[in-house]
This record gives sequence, structure tokens and C-alpha cells, in this order.
Amino acid sequence: MGAPALLWPPLLLVLMLFGQLPVTLAQSEVCYVNETIFQVEENKNVTEPLVDIYVPKDQEVVLGPLSTPFAFRILGNQLFLNVTPDYEETPLLEAQLECRKGNTVVTQLRVFVAVLDVNDNAPEFSFTTKEQDVAEDTKVNTVVIPEADLQATDRDKDDILYYTLLEVTPGASSFFSLMGVNRPALKLDRSLDFLKMRNMTFQLLVRDTWEDKVEPSHTASATLVLNVVPADLRPPWFLPCSFSDGYICIDAQYRGVVPTGHRLPFPLILQPGPIYAVDGDQGINIDIIYSIIGGNTNDTFTINADSGNLTMAKSVSSPMTFILLVKAEQADLARYSVTQATVEARAVNGNHTLQFTQRLYRGMVELGSGAYTAVKDAASPFKLLRIQAVDPDFPDLNSAITHRITNCSEFTMDGDIVLTTVALEQARVFYAEVEAISTVTQLTATTVAEIRVSGLEPPSTGESLGDGQHFSTVDMAVLGGVLGALLLLALICLGILIHKHYGHRFHCCSGKAADGKMSSFDNQAFLSDPKPSWDPTPDPEPESDLAPAEPPPAPPSPVPTVPAPPSPQTLSRSHAPESPTAAGAGDSPSAVRSILTKERRPESGYKAVWFGEDIGAEADVVVLNAPTAEADGAGDGGEGSDDEDDTDPNVGPQQDYTYI
Repeated sequence: MGAPALLWPPLLLVLMLFGQLPVTLAQSEVCYVNETIFQVEENKNVTEPLVDIYVPKDQEVVLGPLSTPFAFRILGNQLFLNVTPDYEETPLLEAQLECRKGNTVVTQLRVFVAVLDVNDNAPEFSFTTKEQDVAEDTKVNTVVIPEADLQATDRDKDDILYYTLLEVTPGASSFFSLMGVNRPALKLDRSLDFLKMRNMTFQLLVRDTWEDKVEPSHTASATLVLNVVPADLRPPWFLPCSFSDGYICIDAQYRGVVPTGHRLPFPLILQPGPIYAVDGDQGINIDIIYSIIGGNTNDTFTINADSGNLTMAKSVSSPMTFILLVKAEQADLARYSVTQATVEARAVNGNHTLQFTQRLYRGMVELGSGAYTAVKDAASPFKLLRIQAVDPDFPDLNSAITHRITNCSEFTMDGDIVLTTVALEQARVFYAEVEAISTVTQLTATTVAEIRVSGLEPPSTGESLGDGQHFSTVDMAVLGGVLGALLLLALICLGILIHKHYGHRFHCCSGKAADGKMSSFDNQAFLSDPKPSWDPTPDPEPESDLAPAEPPPAPPSPVPTVPAPPSPQTLSRSHAPESPTAAGAGDSPSAVRSILTKERRPESGYKAVWFGEDIGAEADVVVLNAPTAEADGAGDGGEGSDDEDDTDPNVGPQQDYTYI
């Protein structure tokens, strides 16, 4: 509440006492009003008159100079409110009424309007976004932003503000919180870690009501950005290292090998890498100073204080092992770490030689290439041809190996890359001898590089056998595609040949398998009665159960009504497509026996046409163990036969019979 709002209640009490004065005077001589104090809510537009003014006939009423400017007006002896009241601007409005008789003020009246406060204003922050740096080593429960810096204001004087802190960065709420719902001071709840979370963003909300669904209710928001400033908490770390818990780095330990009797003029090649350390506080990243603090017998090794490169100061005469203690210290000397570097001095044996990675190198260069053109790898044309020799016993000496071409002036070595020395205008193949020499041990080795100038045919398969020929993925994919196409073509041709030569057999077998009524042709009389019946068989065509599933093919020639008895030769010719030619006689398994017989014999594995003893004009012909197609053929040629007596005693029926 402002000072004017605190002063007007006592004034109203005084005015109420004096307000009775006009009532005691003669109404005909003075001005008066029935009420002098009013209450109006802010933002409310009052159109009715506040009060009626009683004015004598010889007087007039006007607003005095002490009236609130522009707040009132008088119309026809009635007092009106001329503005929409606003508590935040003017909590108390005053109207001074002067009753005049001519230029003389006869009566003065004062009317007060108290403006009631309404929650019509939203709270406001003095900032939209506030950034604050917080040191990584700040103690827990420390207030990092005071309440005065985060407090919001509300023009509604009686409002109570409620604050809420919402995280924008996931997990940020576990590090910071507010002191209270009405106290927006920000405090630290958990230790900070620059490596895990370098900055955090929050949204600070304020509301002028406790419940958010109350009307009217107003809110405001602002953004807080907290930047974690790294502190010097961690010592230097030797790389590569592994973290045990995210805070402690297990430093690497280095190892290497040097030959006895030689001093290497270059930094040692160590495993798993060169000696290198970084500040454990990456945000600070202060410079590191290296030194050897132990294990350096006879001061054999030296270390570069800035780079950490380990070199030999002198040679080692006999095999031994050095365990060097290497120290990495911050430039401000605040923190340091120590690790171990093991260097083994080995004797060079008599079988020690250099080795090339390939026995034969193949390269290619484009026809017309000028001098100093790099030779490409023939197996991978997009890569350069690299010729390298290594020292299998002393990998540290690999950097001391140099290469040169001894027999071909058209090419030269630049490290492990082959370059042309002249323009190549002719298509040809060069065989260059490459010599490798160790500048430390003076060991040598040679190899051959086949360099093919574009324009010649590629080497044959025989040339590449055993010579380290390489094929690219694209080459293998093309080869696989060609072989697959050839295989598919071969399968298609094989299928066509099988269909052409054996297709009719597949159709025949398929037709028999699909015939579900083949057993309807069996002569059940023969199966049940060992003695044959010679009664003429009725015409099978009207019988549906004796008819085949599909009608047999039409005979090649019409059958006469009363056929003459055929001769054995005629019958044999009629069965020629179904019967083998005679190749032997007797009981030999390979003998071909006659298919004509008058006796039924239980001999298995044999097919025959059997005739009865008394054959009349209508003949009964039985095909023993013959398919339907064979039965049809036998019927066409055997109808009307009555005196055939050419039987073979060794021929007998099989298990199945077809009666026609």
C-alpha cells in the first residue's frame, strides 16, 4: 500500500464528523450532499451519478482547485466520475465542491472516492535471460544467485508471488534449486563436474496466486543460464588412458625396443604410442612439462621437456632393460603425474634382416604421364603404390629405413611412394629393383616392382599366380555376376533338353497318377475264383464303374463288326510297340518270352495276353498286369481271335489283371 492509501482513512473519519454540519444548517441557505465517501473497484466504468448536490436557488456549485484533475464532472447538480479508476495510479480520488453566490464562495464540500485494488497486473522480472558463472569447485548449499537478483515485482500491491524452477537441460534440476517457494534465491545442491555438464539452462516461473486455476491469475517467466567454470581439480593424464569411474584416469605405460651397439638418432617409437600427457582439467588445459625422474641408467635417454619425445643419448653395449619413471607436471607446478616407460635393449642376431610387406609389387601409370607422377597400385587404382620394408625385430627402426630404385632411371622413390622421373610416351612394362637400407644397422633387402604403363594388356592369370596378385571388390563382384549368369543359362538349357527327350514320360506318369479309378479295370472274378469263367463279357461302355476316368485314344483304323481270328503274327504286330523283340528262349532271365498264353500262371514280373480254351466269335482277352493304355492296345488287336495255341509254359499272369 502507498502513502496516500494509508492517509485517507483518518481523513475520511474527520470528514464524516464535519459532514454532519450541512445537515444542521438551513437547507435553503447552504449546499449539501447526503454522502461524501464512496468505494469503487478499479477498472470499473461508473456511468451513474455518484451523489446529488443540493444547491440554493441563488447559488451555483463548481469543482474547486483541490479536486483530482479530470476525475470528476458536475452535470445538473449531480457529481459524476469522469475516469476509469486505477488503484495503481490513484488509490484515492477527491472532489472539492464550491457553492458560490456570484464570486463569493458560500459553502465548500469534499467528496472522496476510494479505489479498491483488483488483481489485474501480471508480475514482471527485471530481466529476460540471466547468465551466471559458477565455479566447478563451489561448495554444496552455496547460494549462487541471491534472491534480490531473481525477485519479480507486481504492481498489485497486496499480491504474494510464488516461484517455480523448471529444468530445460535434462538432469539440471539435480544440481540447483530455489531456497523456497516465495524465496527465489538459487542454491547448489550437488557438486559440479565440468567434464559431464558444462552449462545448464532453467526456466524461472512466477505466479501471483497459489493455485494456477484461480481467476484472475497472472504469470511471468525468465531464463537462467548457468555456466560451469572449470577448476584445477585433476592432475595431468598420460594418453591413451582409460577412465575407471569418470574421474580417475588410469595412465598408460609405455614400452619400446632398441638394438645394442647402436644409438638411434630419432625419437623412439613406443607402444601404445608416444609419451604424451594432457591437463586433466580440459577446460583449463594448462601446458605440461616432461622429465625423467628415475631409472635412467648412465643417462642413456633424454626426454624433450615440451613434446615428451624420448631419444637415446648414447648406445647400449649389452642387452638390458630400462624402467624409466617419466613425470608430467603442469606449467604452474600445481599438479603432476608419473608413469613408467620400459625400454628393452636387445642384441642384433646374425639372422636379423629387413623384410618387405610383399614379394612382388605391381603398379600402373597412365600413358603420357609427365615427370614426378605418382605410380598407382594396380590392385586398387585409386590408391598410390607404397613399397615398404620393415624391421621385424626392432619396429623402432622402421623410421630409419630408406628406399631407392637401383636399376631403372625412369623411376625414383620418395619415401615409400614411387615417382616417375621422365615423361612416359611408350606403353611398356618396367621391372624396377627396390632396395631398402637401415641407416642404423646398415641391413639391406631388395624386392621387385612391376610397373605397367597404360596401353598394354593386363597380365595373364598364370603370371599372377604366387606373385601376390590382388583383386578389388568390384572385380570379384563382376566375376561372381558372370558365373551366376552362366549357371542360370546352363540350368535353362538342361531343362529344355530334359523336356524335349523325356517330356512324354512325365505326361504319361502324370496321367496315371491322376487317374483315381484305375483299379476299376481289375477283373474281380479272376482275383476271387482260381477257375476262369468263359461266359461272354457284356459291353463295358454302359458301366460307369468300369469305364476309365478318361476315354482311351481312338484306334488307328475302324474295327470290323465280325472280325476274323487274327494270326499270331498279326497279334504280335499289334503289340509291337508294347512288347520287346525275341532275344532268347528258355528260362534265362534275359530271355524274352511270348505275351500270348492260354494258361494263367502265378509267375511274377511278367506281362502276358491270355486266351481261353474255347474262344468263340466273341473273344475274351485278358491282359495280365498291364496298364490301361496297354489293355486298350491289346483289345484292339485281339478281338475275334479264337484258335491261337502258341503258348509258353514259362509265362504266367502277375498279381493284377485287366479284363476287356
